Amino acid sequence: MPTLVGREIGPSGYGLMRMTWVPQPPPQELCFDALDTSLKLGANFWNAGELYGTPEYNSLHLLNKYFSANPGKANEVVLSIKGGLIPGQLAPDGSEANIRRSVDECLRLLDGKKTIDIFECARQDPKTTVEQTVTVLAQLKKEGKIGGIGLSEVDAETIRRAHKVHPIAAVEVELSLFDTTILKNDVAKVCAELNIPVVAYSPLGRGVLAGAFTNISEMADGDFRKYLPKFQDEAMKQNIKLVNEVNDLAIRKNVAPVQIAIAWVLSLSGRPGMPTFIPIPGGTTSEKVTQNLQGVPCLTDEEMAEIDAILEKNEIVGARY
Repeated sequence: MPTLVGREIGPSGYGLMRMTWVPQPPPQELCFDALDTSLKLGANFWNAGELYGTPEYNSLHLLNKYFSANPGKANEVVLSIKGGLIPGQLAPDGSEANIRRSVDECLRLLDGKKTIDIFECARQDPKTTVEQTVTVLAQLKKEGKIGGIGLSEVDAETIRRAHKVHPIAAVEVELSLFDTTILKNDVAKVCAELNIPVVAYSPLGRGVLAGAFTNISEMADGDFRKYLPKFQDEAMKQNIKLVNEVNDLAIRKNVAPVQIAIAWVLSLSGRPGMPTFIPIPGGTTSEKVTQNLQGVPCLTDEEMAEIDAILEKNEIVGARY
């Protein structure tokens, strides 16, 4: 089993983004059921963020309510929090004052119900160096405010530089059959060399591999995915070919497409030259969480080779942002 900050976790974690970062958050009872299910199925690494929502209601508020109602479960969870942005904006502020503000605000919202096991700045501020960022976080760790330091959306050289200042607990980056960038840009390679686990967010290709949509007309108003280049009409004409092939493979294996997508990430984990990968699918209902975590097949070398061929034949087009 993988470990983070010295704690054993399940092979997959759980991402809380869509519980609070949507125009109409799901009812609290539904969220609590999904969180309960993730723990029941062994996904005790939770990924949340100050940016997942608004300053008035984000995933920290939800976690406070959950752990207030379930105090005995706080010690079961290894919690990673993303912050370090300008409050209410999706813009980084890597100053020491703002990083401290962000950590202190997250702690205030948790109100002693749960510790911050890993804290990471959601994006590296171009106006500050990663050495400055990690130095501030290392001091906060010494002060007992956070348990470990993570990185989010960084390149390979930034990871090397950060790790020289202080050991990095995890690197969070996008990885799915729909986005294999980190396998080509040395991020996965460097994390393997430095023995840093990779937290793979959006392992379901931002929902497209789960059948959430096939074109942008099916997305709700206000859905940020509507503006991503790879989901625009012309790009999707090419990109949906990969989705269809994954669906066909899932049918042959008698599993759901999401289970193929997650199984692929898990099957990459620890292979020669690869780091430990910890996918963090979301799911706002107990049923979706169960599908993402239970019955995920173990892919054989032959099946992995088949997926490699599918990826090579169906190159994804369109930028990430």
